[in-house]
Amino acid sequence: MDLFSQNLFDPKPKDGRPLAVRMRPRTLAEYIGQEEIIGQGTFLKRMIEADNIPSMILYGPPGTGKTTLAHIIAQTTGSQFEKLNAVAAGTADLRKVVESAKERLRLHHRRTILFVDEIHRFNKGQQDVLLPYVENGTVILVGATTENPYFEVNSPLLSRMRVIRLKRLDEQGIIRIIQQALSDSERGLGQEGILCDQQVLQKIAAIAGGDARTALNILEQAAAMLTPENANAITAEIIETVAGEKLQAYDKKGDNHYDVVSAFIKSMRGSDPDGALHYLARMLEAGEDVKFIARRLVICAAEDIGNADPQALVVAMAAAQAVQFIGMPEGRIPLAQAVTYLACAPKSNAAYTAIDQAIEDVRRIDCGGVPQHLRDSHYPGASKLGSGSGYLYPHNYAGGYVKQQYLPDRISDRTYYQPTAYGHEAKFAERLRQLKKGNE
Repeated sequence: MDLFSQNLFDPKPKDGRPLAVRMRPRTLAEYIGQEEIIGQGTFLKRMIEADNIPSMILYGPPGTGKTTLAHIIAQTTGSQFEKLNAVAAGTADLRKVVESAKERLRLHHRRTILFVDEIHRFNKGQQDVLLPYVENGTVILVGATTENPYFEVNSPLLSRMRVIRLKRLDEQGIIRIIQQALSDSERGLGQEGILCDQQVLQKIAAIAGGDARTALNILEQAAAMLTPENANAITAEIIETVAGEKLQAYDKKGDNHYDVVSAFIKSMRGSDPDGALHYLARMLEAGEDVKFIARRLVICAAEDIGNADPQALVVAMAAAQAVQFIGMPEGRIPLAQAVTYLACAPKSNAAYTAIDQAIEDVRRIDCGGVPQHLRDSHYPGASKLGSGSGYLYPHNYAGGYVKQQYLPDRISDRTYYQPTAYGHEAKFAERLRQLKKGNE
């Protein structure tokens, strides 16, 4: 037996194409998932079937079928289909396609569909080159991106395109794709008679995390590991060997990054320590910068907890310093302590909303000058100008308080800070109420 005879089969055909490429759907009938956008009667399905494709952005995570949809459009359209990858293509490539499209439209009245994969990689100048030709219909632009187009695509170009969002496939969709690959004798593994029980199918789907390409890659690699000992059955152990640890779908500059961070903050704000810990774990496992996480804690402590628990900011700052002092992986412990503290603390955004209201007044209206009695009186000649005249020193009065006007005359009726009835802030509210009552 030679070194290669232990493999029962070669899962790749002679042309060497990966299973995920071979199994790419050729028609809408073969396409699995995304029923919301290509199901019966949907806008996109009608446009594809009518060969009346508008300019559009296909936006979604990897492995959700963006490029596949572009290939289906290429198979069904009567238009000339051109494809560029934004990573490799430059402005000269764009201009060449545009010039050919102009000529084709003028001489043959035939439209050109330009598919740009990873369109977010085009810089502003390259996007601007396309703008007038998308606007006048010289090209129908179909872009694919994993990044939020509202962040990455120029607004003028985006306003002339329809954004179509693709979602991660659910577990059942991934399982159907795997089963299709196992049974397809023409393009898949059907001739090999490979067996996968339901538990193994679910394990592949769980690891793939909604990414069909990842699922098919795992299946292909697992099939290549079959030996005479395990015959033609893929086991959970083989899947674990192939897949290793589950990679987190988390790009520190991508849309998923912002979604996870948003969920992290909202979980702490919503007093759910379990949710907050889950998203903290996602960020840590994906290699997020711990300083970025620590800054989010400090912001949350001030913005969402504030004076309901003044200790929250102390805890957040201590965690930020601790994680930089001890590093990772131990740094996860003070981070987790701070996250659970902030999640469980009483909440108030009164200080946050108060400063924003004050800033709005400063920006929007003429608030007037500082009252005379509050002005600096410590420089020579201040008394001649009346600065500080009439100021009442609070420590000279019972309780360290005396009523006097602090806001400028023009906005003297403003109340910015309105303490809530939660946590420590309830004491502030009561103190302010008593002070006001005592001076009425």
